[in-house]
Amino acid sequence: MKTPQFWQRDSKSLLPDLLTPVAWLYGGISRCHRASQKSAQVSAPVICVGNVVAGGAGKTPVAIAVARLFLAEGKRPHFLTRGYGGSLMGPIRVVLDVHTFQEVGDEPLILAETAPTWVAKDRVAGARAAAEAGADVIIMDDGFQNPTLEKDFSLLVLDAEYGVGNGRLIPAGPLRETLAAGLCRADAVILVGENPDNNLKNQLNNIKPVFKSRLVPRESIDGISGEKVVAFAGIGRPEKFFQSLKDAGCGLINHFSYADHHIYKKEEIMSMVEAAATENAALVTTRKDYVRLSLEAKMMVTVFDVDMTFAAPDKLKTLLLSVLKKG
Repeated sequence: MKTPQFWQRDSKSLLPDLLTPVAWLYGGISRCHRASQKSAQVSAPVICVGNVVAGGAGKTPVAIAVARLFLAEGKRPHFLTRGYGGSLMGPIRVVLDVHTFQEVGDEPLILAETAPTWVAKDRVAGARAAAEAGADVIIMDDGFQNPTLEKDFSLLVLDAEYGVGNGRLIPAGPLRETLAAGLCRADAVILVGENPDNNLKNQLNNIKPVFKSRLVPRESIDGISGEKVVAFAGIGRPEKFFQSLKDAGCGLINHFSYADHHIYKKEEIMSMVEAAATENAALVTTRKDYVRLSLEAKMMVTVFDVDMTFAAPDKLKTLLLSVLKKG
């Protein structure tokens, strides 16, 4: 789904008020579900990278950056994800150029480029499979609200600009649970982007360690910096991607937004290819969208790759390595 406009902090829509009773019901059911579940341990430490907001916070780039911190120290991180949208129940280890996004989902294909990645609807079974395969640390991409697997350390990812939107629970707002409830279970916060609003600052003030981070374009995008581009994205917040292109110096002349995890039809791709060709522009998308394209479509599209960087990587690395010592 696309992030609804009425979830925004400054929305004037009446829908949040109208949907509030449903949001109360959602929150009550979610709390009861978490309270009724027992957590299982596995032999390897588990680090969860999650959020309290539905879509677009930056979990996957953070998870990849965390894995790279461990890899630089000679560790063996494995990713664990449910494989949203994929048909395979797992546990199964993702094999690039063998598994498709229809089988394992789009994000696991991106994670598998960095470290071994396990898809499992049953998180405990997936974590055990990863540990048996030699993982000395398991990084969960999402699963912050999943109580079945005991976490040794939880990172709560928040977008500095978006924050918690209008601060209401689904469907009245973007929250899977209240920020206060999430902070109670989190061990640290990853704040993505610059200039958080005062309300978010106040809620985070001196509660948990906060690590500032930002997404930076890879050097590989130099070929489109300063050039005209037509962009498309099927992610939680496509507007964030479009702004990133502008910030990188691209001349964004047209853009197309789709729902998160959208499966592109041939006619949709060809329509955008024609729009780009008419303007003599490059057709650009995200890595997450790229893995959902056909081989033919990939040949006509440029990927805008980004990496997550931390303002204090050494401090974060020290904190994360301490989790392994406890394990």
